[in-house]
Amino acid sequence: MLPDPACLADRSGRWEKHCRRVIVDAILYVVDNGIKWRALPADFPPWPTVYKRFTVWERAGATQRLLDALRDRARLASGRTAAPSAAIIDSQSVRAAPTVATSTRGYDAGKKVQGRKRHIAVDTLGLLVAVLMTPASASDRIAARSLLRRLRSAAGRRVGLVCADGGYTGTLLAWVRTTLVLTVEIVKRPDLPHFTVLPWRWVVERTLAWITHHRRCARDYERLHHHHEAIVRSLIRITV
Repeated sequence: MLPDPACLADRSGRWEKHCRRVIVDAILYVVDNGIKWRALPADFPPWPTVYKRFTVWERAGATQRLLDALRDRARLASGRTAAPSAAIIDSQSVRAAPTVATSTRGYDAGKKVQGRKRHIAVDTLGLLVAVLMTPASASDRIAARSLLRRLRSAAGRRVGLVCADGGYTGTLLAWVRTTLVLTVEIVKRPDLPHFTVLPWRWVVERTLAWITHHRRCARDYERLHHHHEAIVRSLIRITV
């Protein structure tokens, strides 16, 4: 979390030139409007300062801690316990900009998308718990192992049930049960000639829609995959 007050002297005793609250506003401006870092309006601190703070906070894990704290507050405000007991996972392939390195991108033959794949885990309210970026060619079953580890780390031992679609079947179910002590419930699409809302799966699909409504996340512009993860984690300030 950010110190209070936001403008504090550093270890050398010199006061910071720019208030951290303003730097946070600049980061959220980039996330919401999808502009380049260099295109930040003059009302904000210089873009190198904002970008440097963004990378430093991400390396320190500040975005995940902020996400956890705000999610807990939102759950308590809705009458739930702070720690979720169930989660829903899903993935979404995102087209990559030319700035994304070929080593971190792939081709999703099913969705016909060249780029990266965004894997997320949410609670039953649709609030983000964990996010993972992989090449679009990565299998959901393989990526789910890392995603569920992050879910366990962020939400604790109280989570016991995870809902997913048919793409997460196979050996993943036994691995999750023995390694992470989680139960994965596969919610299959019924064989009906008309549209129907699937239990629980609509929650995570709604969260994916929330994410793509922000221009910075409509495509993947980040050179480093963990920077895109930090961008997604920053969206909770809007969704709650």
